[in-house]
Amino acid sequence: MSPEPAARNVAVGTPEADTVRLGARIRAYRAMRQMTLRDLAGQAGASPGFISQLERGRASASIGMLRRISGALGLTVAELFSEDEVVGHRLVRRSDRPELPTGPGTRKYLISQRPLQNLEIYSGEFDPGASTGDEAYTHGDSQEILLVLRGRAVLRIGPPESPISYELGPGDSIEYRTSTPHRVLNEGAEPLEVLWMIGPPTPS
Repeated sequence: MSPEPAARNVAVGTPEADTVRLGARIRAYRAMRQMTLRDLAGQAGASPGFISQLERGRASASIGMLRRISGALGLTVAELFSEDEVVGHRLVRRSDRPELPTGPGTRKYLISQRPLQNLEIYSGEFDPGASTGDEAYTHGDSQEILLVLRGRAVLRIGPPESPISYELGPGDSIEYRTSTPHRVLNEGAEPLEVLWMIGPPTPS
């Protein structure tokens, strides 16, 4: 465990505004993720007492500690400091979905806009013969649901040496942990479109 930064006490009646706002955002995102102080502290390499002080605006943290805290919350440091409201209504047209880098023959779009709150949702499009990659992958340890919207998908899940294969058609879904190696393939002759729904969001 990395050494935690020393807490900086602030007079109860005169906390610094920026420190208080940052602490309130950390507390709000932790509550959204349904994480305890101990959960966040363990992932960030700090003590629960320090995280409590930070959330109340009575301590400051190094940039390294803030990177670990934001990573544990599924955020970037910039998102942690953003002045945007933690909650609100955010409309995204299909044509405006942010496209993420993927492999040949695939397109992946972020539907749940950043900063991610309780849920992480992606849309994926696969040309015939395309896949999420040559190898199965993992990310965090959250609940993930794969839902097929169009075409037929093959999900291979489990240890690389002995994965289980599932074939899913339109409307079919399957649920698993993101810590389990998984891989999506389009072995059909038609385009494939899927949704991934993950909660809570996994670290970047």
